[in-house]
Amino acid sequence: MTATHSTDTIVNGARTGHGLTDGHHLVVDALKLNDVHTIYGLVGIPITDLARIAQASGIRYIGFRHESDAVHAAAAAGFLTKQPGVCLTVSGPGFLNGLVALANATTNCFPVVQISGSSERHIVDLKRGDYEELDQMTAAERFAKAAYRVDRAEDIGRGIARAIRTAVSGRPGGVYLDIPAAVLGEVIDAHKGAKSLWRVVDPAPRQLPAPKAVNRAITLLAGARRPLVVLGKGAAYAQADNQIQTFIKSTGLPFLPMSMAKGLLPDDHPQSVAAARSLALREADVVMLVGARLNWLLGHGEAPQWNPNAKFIQVDIEAAEFDSNQPIAAPLVGDISSVMDALIEQSRGRIMAPTPWRDRLSAYSAQNVARMSQRLSRSADAHPMQFYGALRAIRDVMRAYPQAYIVSEGANTLDFARNVIDMRVPRHRLDSGTWGIMGIGMGYAIGAAVETDAPVVAIEGDSAFGFSGMELETICRYQLPIVVVVFNNGGVYKGDDVNSASADPSPTTLMLSARHDRLIEAFGGTGYQAATPAELSTALADALAKGAPALIDCVIDPTAGTESGHLTNLNPKSLGHA
Repeated sequence: MTATHSTDTIVNGARTGHGLTDGHHLVVDALKLNDVHTIYGLVGIPITDLARIAQASGIRYIGFRHESDAVHAAAAAGFLTKQPGVCLTVSGPGFLNGLVALANATTNCFPVVQISGSSERHIVDLKRGDYEELDQMTAAERFAKAAYRVDRAEDIGRGIARAIRTAVSGRPGGVYLDIPAAVLGEVIDAHKGAKSLWRVVDPAPRQLPAPKAVNRAITLLAGARRPLVVLGKGAAYAQADNQIQTFIKSTGLPFLPMSMAKGLLPDDHPQSVAAARSLALREADVVMLVGARLNWLLGHGEAPQWNPNAKFIQVDIEAAEFDSNQPIAAPLVGDISSVMDALIEQSRGRIMAPTPWRDRLSAYSAQNVARMSQRLSRSADAHPMQFYGALRAIRDVMRAYPQAYIVSEGANTLDFARNVIDMRVPRHRLDSGTWGIMGIGMGYAIGAAVETDAPVVAIEGDSAFGFSGMELETICRYQLPIVVVVFNNGGVYKGDDVNSASADPSPTTLMLSARHDRLIEAFGGTGYQAATPAELSTALADALAKGAPALIDCVIDPTAGTESGHLTNLNPKSLGHA
């Protein structure tokens, strides 16, 4: 530590006295003043002392093996708590590693602040070749919601305040805060430093919808013959669970939950049309989007996936989102909680979903549920083990753990898990999200475990797991209640591709003989290998009962799966193999 406090008075809620302080202490005091209890990160030049001081001050520091995983964990914390997750990274390449996850958080609208040390400005700006020289703020501006740099220790409080407010206000996102090494080491009067810090007041204020806009939306819904509500992860983030449930139940409107909105209402709720998705989208004439965007995940709202004559109502805090893909007939600008309150108040007795439409969706859902049940039953005894047999086993065990969190990634693993494992509690499913990227698994799992102290089951494709697998050591080091299930089919997508040109493996081939369970054993966790659904059930139940780090190597048929999963249409095909 370069300086210490000798404090006996309080200024702006921070410690102060007659001594000196430095940038390290000011960062920590500013974070504590704003109720930051946990920092995720990876130490090195120039932020190692910052992590030590934070830990000594009572802030929990969770150290990772890769910066991207650390920022993913902070992003998961932001999604689950509505408070910005905070991550600490080193300069140069470490900053860039974190930037990938910061960009992902911004795309998914998760509030997170990445704080990075950086090289000396006077050397960087003249490109003189400093240690890990990089103009980090300029690099971050394009990929984050905002980027700021602190050039004086007396501005650290201001920088932290701006970063926190920016991350959570309006549409949440990732914020980069650059603090050069010279600023971290700068020594100033402790009293002056304490006066420069402040607590952010109401960083995400309510934004009420216009009464005229609410009435326009209600009128449109009331006149619909085939209405539909689509719930996105923004609806889950809003923590407006009671209002959303009240509105859906009181109006009888059918609803479609996107992946991370599952559990806002139980997946087996009679108004859920998740099992009738294709019919609902194809025929709905009025669609209300709540915290959901008409991006690629919803086919951009275009035919043939959608009714070409559908009229859209959209609830979003960001007005610029409206009309981004389709005309929005009834835009509702505001925070979701306030909008739903207004809709409930003004819609009483005015909206009721037509019975013929609900009955048709229910019948279609029942048929698809029956087909899925048959598929799951057929796969129960299949050998080698199939995706559906394994996921059915996981689903059945998880029903005894409704408070457990599910993290899922991988092409087929993610797609199949979304259809099989039902959710009953809000914000308990985290997956690849808007970008559809791989590598979020261990970071999200760690963030969820740290923030909630609840058990987490990370269901990973073997390829996806490889992006962040070294974080098994982090899981074991902090003794987190995380069970990782690796679906091992020996390949990217699947493991039966053959390279006909040489002895090298094909581009999609991994090692089917890999023993992922032994990786966690190397760090003191418990490893299992399962080749049948029964073995998987036994292993998962045992691991969850222990509440300690574990990994199950789940051996899947290498021929199982589809290239690119459900996104085969996005993978352009050549004329054929050479």
